Amino acid sequence: MRIIPAIDIIDGKCVRLSKGDYDTKIIYNENPLEVAKSFEAHGIEYLHLVDLDGAKSSKIVNYKILEQIATQTGLKIDFGGGLKSDDDLRIAFESGANQITGGSIAVKNRAIFEKWISEYGSDKIILGADAKDEKIAVSGWLEDSDEDLIPFIKDYMKKGIEYVICTDIAKDGMLEGPSFDLYKKILDQSTIITDDKNIFKKVKLIASGGISTFDELPKLAELGCEGTIIGKAIYEGRISLKQLENYIIR
Repeated sequence: MRIIPAIDIIDGKCVRLSKGDYDTKIIYNENPLEVAKSFEAHGIEYLHLVDLDGAKSSKIVNYKILEQIATQTGLKIDFGGGLKSDDDLRIAFESGANQITGGSIAVKNRAIFEKWISEYGSDKIILGADAKDEKIAVSGWLEDSDEDLIPFIKDYMKKGIEYVICTDIAKDGMLEGPSFDLYKKILDQSTIITDDKNIFKKVKLIASGGISTFDELPKLAELGCEGTIIGKAIYEGRISLKQLENYIIR
């Protein structure tokens, strides 16, 4: 299972929210590049970088920070937040993103998101399926939708999506443990049969939200999660970078 630390950006600073509420913002470091370098120094290869300003304003904002981290580290960066147009996507990839995550756009403009999957490929486009009570939430989690989580995932798998980041919003930033039951349900039910000789295709699920202790990581791996995103647990010292380094080595 891949270990993917998160850096969330507001006003160019590394922050964390609770349940996606911007009023709960805590600034952990004013230099995201410094944080990214500390991850890399401990053997971490991946980074989940979220432009929270972009998510709120519906256009990419903090691409310069993406560019800094991409040019000054070797981290493979998944970038999300505010990607709504072909131009946003172009800026993200030109600024050094290895992958992008589309959440709101996948709900509000299916045509353009499906075009991105077709043009860039399933290894470059991740579906952000963030949910509250198993309903998809959009616009930086400020809006609910009528989309049911698992049918939403399966529908996009039929369009070519392989990677899905799922955050249970009720758990995010709360340090109360991840939604094991929800992830098991997704993994059990999100298998499709492709048109190509009835081949079964399983989702590559990246768990996000609520990680609070190191012991939760092997449990997520055992469930079958392809990766896990860790945020506040690192910044609050609940999980050390040395622990993650040892896990990756093993």
